[in-house]
Amino acid sequence: MTSRKKPERLIHGIKPYKPKRGEEYMGEPQLAHFEAILKAWMFELTDETSRTVHHIQDETANHPDPADRASLETDMTLELRGRDRDRKLIKKIEDAITLIRTGDFGYCENCGEEIGLRRLEARPTASLCIDCKTVAEIREKQLS
Repeated sequence: MTSRKKPERLIHGIKPYKPKRGEEYMGEPQLAHFEAILKAWMFELTDETSRTVHHIQDETANHPDPADRASLETDMTLELRGRDRDRKLIKKIEDAITLIRTGDFGYCENCGEEIGLRRLEARPTASLCIDCKTVAEIREKQLS
């Protein structure tokens, strides 16, 4: 029986971070790793936004058929909603990059504990540790 090595999952084109034994949490190598992920992610989002702008400019040609116009408007509305979500995500990415530069990245904004590498690899913009996030989600459910 041959063992197959699982292919590494890339995060925005970057391999997951493998800490060295005894390595300091959120030391320079880890911060550089997450900054690279965040910048690559922001580039992808801004590139997509740019393509959307060009797509909308190209598609705004005159469509005499009302059904075609309505369909186009629906498509554009959905696309613009997606770009609005991207805009909010870009803001979170910018905030995370600011935290890297101030030395606060990787620590829970609520309790100050380490968020953890695995959680940050899954969600580089995470600002809460898993425990605080779970509590926040429970509270949110109770209020809604």
